[in-house]
Amino acid sequence: MSKYATISVPKEVKARLEKIKGDKEWGDFLIEMCTEGQRLKGKNAFEELRQLLTKEDREAIRKSSREFRENFELR
Repeated sequence: MSKYATISVPKEVKARLEKIKGDKEWGDFLIEMCTEGQRLKGKNAFEELRQLLTKEDREAIRKSSREFRENFELR
């Protein structure tokens, strides 16, 4: 990362983040935090969807996906 910018945050927030980041560079730490946040959002969305679908729904999706992969051909 060659260019830098300043981000203003309350001192309490910075102190809390500094404890978590340890000896990592700020840029690497914040990218890691963003990546983990996105991963958790995706996982939570998947779990919510799984809760909404019945066992029969999930099995129909599995079957349809399997059939698609078996019959898919590039022309």
